[in-house]
Amino acid sequence: MRNYIAILALFNFLFLSCNANQEQKKESVGNKNDSHPKLILTKKGVEEIRSHLGKLPLFDASLERVKKEVDREIELGIQVPIPKDYSGGYTHERHKRNFLMLQKAGVLYQILQNDKYGNYVKNMLFAYAKMYPTLPIHPKPRSYARGKLFWQCLNDSNWLVYASQAYDCIYNFLSKEERLVLENDLFKPFADYISIQNPQFFNRVHNHSTWGNAAVGMIALVMNDDVLLDRALYGIKNAGLTSNAKDNDGGFIKNKEGKAGYFANLEEPFSPDGYYTEGPYYQRYAMYPFLIFAEALHNVKPEYEVFKFKNNVLLNSIDALLQLTDADGEFFPINDGQKGMSYYSRELVTAVDVAYKYGGNKSGLLSIAEKQQKVTLDDAGLAVTLAIKEGKTTPFEKKSVNLSDGSKGDEGGIGILRYGDEDLTVVFKYAAQGLSHGHYDKLSFSLFEKGEEVLQDYGLARYVNVEQKGGGNYLKENKTWAKQTIAHNTIVQDETSHFKGKYEIGNKHHSELHFFNTDNSEVQIISAKENNAYPGSKMQRTIAVIKDEKFTKPYVLDVFRIISDQFHQFDLPYYYFGQPISMNFDFKKLPSLKPLGSKNGYQHLWLEATGLAPETMSQFTWLNNNKFYTVSSNTSKQDELLFTRVGANDPNFNLRNDPGFIIRRNNVSKTVFATVVESHGTYSPVSEFSVNATSNIKDVRVVHDSDEYSMIQITDIENSTKTLIVSNRGTNNQTKHSLKVNNKEYSWVGPFYFK
Repeated sequence: MRNYIAILALFNFLFLSCNANQEQKKESVGNKNDSHPKLILTKKGVEEIRSHLGKLPLFDASLERVKKEVDREIELGIQVPIPKDYSGGYTHERHKRNFLMLQKAGVLYQILQNDKYGNYVKNMLFAYAKMYPTLPIHPKPRSYARGKLFWQCLNDSNWLVYASQAYDCIYNFLSKEERLVLENDLFKPFADYISIQNPQFFNRVHNHSTWGNAAVGMIALVMNDDVLLDRALYGIKNAGLTSNAKDNDGGFIKNKEGKAGYFANLEEPFSPDGYYTEGPYYQRYAMYPFLIFAEALHNVKPEYEVFKFKNNVLLNSIDALLQLTDADGEFFPINDGQKGMSYYSRELVTAVDVAYKYGGNKSGLLSIAEKQQKVTLDDAGLAVTLAIKEGKTTPFEKKSVNLSDGSKGDEGGIGILRYGDEDLTVVFKYAAQGLSHGHYDKLSFSLFEKGEEVLQDYGLARYVNVEQKGGGNYLKENKTWAKQTIAHNTIVQDETSHFKGKYEIGNKHHSELHFFNTDNSEVQIISAKENNAYPGSKMQRTIAVIKDEKFTKPYVLDVFRIISDQFHQFDLPYYYFGQPISMNFDFKKLPSLKPLGSKNGYQHLWLEATGLAPETMSQFTWLNNNKFYTVSSNTSKQDELLFTRVGANDPNFNLRNDPGFIIRRNNVSKTVFATVVESHGTYSPVSEFSVNATSNIKDVRVVHDSDEYSMIQITDIENSTKTLIVSNRGTNNQTKHSLKVNNKEYSWVGPFYFK
């Protein structure tokens, strides 16, 4: 009897094991590598994850969260509607949710060994396989490359990147015949459509094509299709496109060497420092396909050594991207960027986990993962949670950093000056154009205090996935306002945008770093030049974050020098938030609003008030988030001071009604704007007390300016003076300089003097 029971128990164990691992008993298609999953989740990784279930709180919580989400979707049933909507519409959002659920359900099938999830993925994929061969091109006509499931091939590629992972997870759950149906009716036609049939989308250097390359490459790895893989890595051969071919989104089809594909997209947009030329918002978006395909290549085709490509540029890029966030983890809005996007996004959860696993186990990344409070349910996520449990977490160090732009790091860059625990952060843009998502704002900057914007960059004019606002797509005001130079904190000459606001011109040029120095505890400083934004005019901007013991907080000194071969009008705007408090000049508020100009973004600015500047220095103080701020700038009686507000010629209320303060200098060919931006006090609405509500600056003055040197002096209300001298030519740290001004000799070594 005991033998019978033992045999029965053994039989039941074997039966349950086989039932729980159906992938092991299903017939194979006959691939060279039938070990599935193998892309992101690996067979070994799944076994390790299962052995740690219930022992890793962060991983277990992430798993439970995903399980609840997928279970709700399963209860709702599979919905595969005929596509008809733009972003934000029902069919768009339904298919988007479907590809996210496919990937998650595939992971749950592997980890939990529950056929419910395998069947959900299988049934949904077959629903798509039935529908896809009958689908026409998407009915919405706006995109340069229309998809079938979505209005653009970009979103179709999103779908395939995620669906590939789901297919990999249930590969051996399916029979050979079932796999053949999916591959012949769905995956191969899908991959051909977004590549062969849309080369203007696929064969380019842009975040769009990165998604397309990754989509085709990942499904190729699942199916072991070398033809598709080669297409993904190196582009379409003989596509009939040239490196000068350009789509209507403004991006060149191929890179400068005429290459296309995944490796070209790794080579061209990334600088050696890991900065992505389109800016952090799109770097965040592109990181998912970049990394998820890299991880798949590492697992299936390790001979490509993708994580070592271009001196580990992918892994470097994650550190760069995290440096491009404020104290709240939100990305700085450089170029097209939606404010509020942060490292809490699903793309950055993947990025942090992958960077930790494949980037040398940098313990600072674990602190970001702990803030994210979720991990990927795969090998990388397991590595992170194990390390956190073992107490390996250290703080992620954000620092002052200069990130070069351009594939070789020689096309300008982004400078970030941080003081303290992000008490004050300056973001200085002197970069290349940034492809089609670039803005025309050389030498612009924005200012943050503890994550709050003090002087803002507008970002993009778009309500992503809000269908009521232009189908969730870019609004026309993105070109007429957000990309124009006047929308940014930088010089505008004669009310005309840099490079005339033309991509073809702007894409040829970049600003040049003059110097960057953070060695001095009292002053962090960056200086850059732009000689091509306006023909015949040369611009140099130097920004310093200064810590002075006589001030409660550090302050910013902004020195903008312009030399032109003709006389011009120069506008220097500062876009702030909050309520104006006081000015040291007379001003007149207009009885009725009128646009400041008629084009180049000026048509979108209401002129609210005008003032005439004092002889020496103009001051403007405002209150925001119960903090006082003051702009103090050297001026003359010929200067005009303008108060503006965004929103003119905006019939659909597409623009935010943000305020601005503009210093206008007329009829000059050579001039220097010297401005101090100061955070200096607080107001309590509870106690109704204000503290340090007035500026500590008595005077800001340009004492000397020549081709060799510019000298600025700042005098506080106690008559203490600080002097900054910038070498306008030499930048060598070992060069000795001397300058005599007002019978006083100044001597120093290096590109600047500060005392």
